[in-house]
Amino acid sequence: MAHPDETRRALRAAYVFDQMTLEVAALAKGVPVATARRWKLEAKRAGDDWDRARGAQMLAGGGMEDVVRQTLAAMVQQVQATVAEIQSGPDIPPADKVQMLASLGDAYNKLANASRRLMPETDKLGVAMDVLRRLGEFVGKTKPALAGEFVNVLEAFGDEIAKAYS
Repeated sequence: MAHPDETRRALRAAYVFDQMTLEVAALAKGVPVATARRWKLEAKRAGDDWDRARGAQMLAGGGMEDVVRQTLAAMVQQVQATVAEIQSGPDIPPADKVQMLASLGDAYNKLANASRRLMPETDKLGVAMDVLRRLGEFVGKTKPALAGEFVNVLEAFGDEIAKAYS
């Protein structure tokens, strides 16, 4: 059965712009997966590389930041779970625990450094929020009478900082 060009374009858009897998895009557009693969291959031979377009779309559409954020979030969860397992592991010798924790810390630092390079504005947000937190603590210690009102101003300003860096 021949499909109209509109269906081919819709499939390509679902794959490139909506970031669906080819299989899901084919299902969504009512096209057999084998046909979708053939169209993608034919397009590549004709100079339209769907994978390259998809990658460019991901970078242009903020997708890379989303990927980095998701990766960082997953890493933080894994680090927390792994630390808990290491700490509670009764059969793990203490020296091995130290080595495991050091290795885990190294992997986490490498990912954080990569994140800073890929998303400098997120790193700036983290620094800005840390400065605001420290300022709040400082005011609380040195001028406790002002602390209540300062916290209200600081919270509102924190929202402004978050908007500026996100």
